[in-house]
Amino acid sequence: MKYRIGEFEEIVLLTVGILEDEAYGVNIKNDIKTRLDRKVSVGALQAALRRMEKKGYLTSEQGETTSKRGGRPKLFFRLTALGHTALVESRETRNRLWDAMPPPAFPQLKLS
Repeated sequence: MKYRIGEFEEIVLLTVGILEDEAYGVNIKNDIKTRLDRKVSVGALQAALRRMEKKGYLTSEQGETTSKRGGRPKLFFRLTALGHTALVESRETRNRLWDAMPPPAFPQLKLS
């Protein structure tokens, strides 16, 4: 079975895995900004989270309600075994492509 995920989905899945029990919308968004210096819109993040939950790569669970959030609970996300498999396959695919790259045509250029 092929588990196809795009670059943004891969970043979100990895971030959810990194954050573990603290993986909720704002934390995910902030962690991506901090680690990758990449701005993420709330709408794009929420759409990706829902899409990956529908695919079975993530599960979600409501946290406790707090007065700070106007009585609304945080929605926490967790990476599933299927999501982990999708990440592993994505990494293996990228590694196969990198391994197939010929040496640079100009020896003075360094690939980093």
